[in-house]
Amino acid sequence: MPAIVDIRNLSKTYDDGFQALKDVSLEIEEGEILALLGPNGAGKTTLISALCGITTPTGGSASVGGHDILSEYRDARAMIGLVPQEIALEPFEKVWNAVRFSRGLFGKPRDDAFLEKTLRQLSLWDKRQAKVMELSGGMKRRVLIAKALCHEPRVLFLDEPTAGVDVELRRDMWQVVAGLKESGVTIILTTHYIEEAEAIADRVAVINRGEILLVEEKQALMTRMGRKSLRIDLTEPIEAVPAGVEEYELELAPDGRALTYTYDTSAERTGITRLLQRLSEKGVALKDLQTKQSSLEEIFVSLVKEDAA
Repeated sequence: MPAIVDIRNLSKTYDDGFQALKDVSLEIEEGEILALLGPNGAGKTTLISALCGITTPTGGSASVGGHDILSEYRDARAMIGLVPQEIALEPFEKVWNAVRFSRGLFGKPRDDAFLEKTLRQLSLWDKRQAKVMELSGGMKRRVLIAKALCHEPRVLFLDEPTAGVDVELRRDMWQVVAGLKESGVTIILTTHYIEEAEAIADRVAVINRGEILLVEEKQALMTRMGRKSLRIDLTEPIEAVPAGVEEYELELAPDGRALTYTYDTSAERTGITRLLQRLSEKGVALKDLQTKQSSLEEIFVSLVKEDAA
C-alpha cells in the first residue's frame, strides 16, 4: 500500500540563504501516529507548513493521498487538517459558526450532526454559542482542533497542540487522537512533551537543523538505543566504589548509600549476576535493587547532541 504522505528530497531555502529543510525524505503510512521530534528551530513547523500549503518548498516533491502538494494543492489540502501552534481565531465569532464556516471552506455539505459529535468529543458543545473571546486559552485550543477536524480530513497535523494547556485537556485530546486513529486517520504530531509521544506514537522521526536524523518504530528504537540502569541500595554507606569492579563503571550516590550500574539491554549478557557476586565478596551489603529503562526523551536528547557534535 502506498504511503498516504510521501516526501521526496524536500528542501526549503529562504531569500537570506537560510536552509530550513535539507533534502527531507519521509513516508508516512495510512492510519499511523508519527511523532516528529526536534529542538526549537529544527524544521518541524517548516515541514508541516510546506505540506499544508502555507510555505512553498524550493526543492523536492511531496504528495498527500497521491495528490502533489504543488500541482494538485486543492486536492492535497482537502485531505489535511492542521492544528497550528499559534491560536489565531476570530474573537467575536461564536464557536458553532467558526466550525461551520471552516467546513464550508472545503466545500463540504452541511452536516450539523457531525459537527455536534466533534464538539462533544472536545467538550465544546456547551460552549457552542459562546464567542471565542469569552473562552479560556485551553478552550480556544479545543476550537482549533474542532476546526481542523470539521471537514473530515484523512491526515491530521498537530503542531504542539498541548502547549500551555491543562492536564485535563491534554488527556481529553489524546482520547480524541486515539479515536481518530481507530477510524483510520493518519496523525503527525510535534510536541515538547515527549512522554506523550512515548505513550501514543507508532513511529518516531527525529529532525534537527533541517535534516531527518532517524525514522524508526518507537518500540524498536527504545529497544535498540535504550539503556537500563540498576540502582543498588546499600545497607551501610561507603566512601568509594570498591576496587575490582572498575569495568562496570559504577556511579556512587553523593550520600554513599547507592551504586548505579548502566548497561545495554541488547547485550547478550548484562553482567549483573557477576557484579553482585563481586560486591558481596567485597563485603558490600545490599539492601534493595531497582531498574529503570531509558525514556524516549533521553534517547532524543542523545541523538540531538550527537548531531550537534
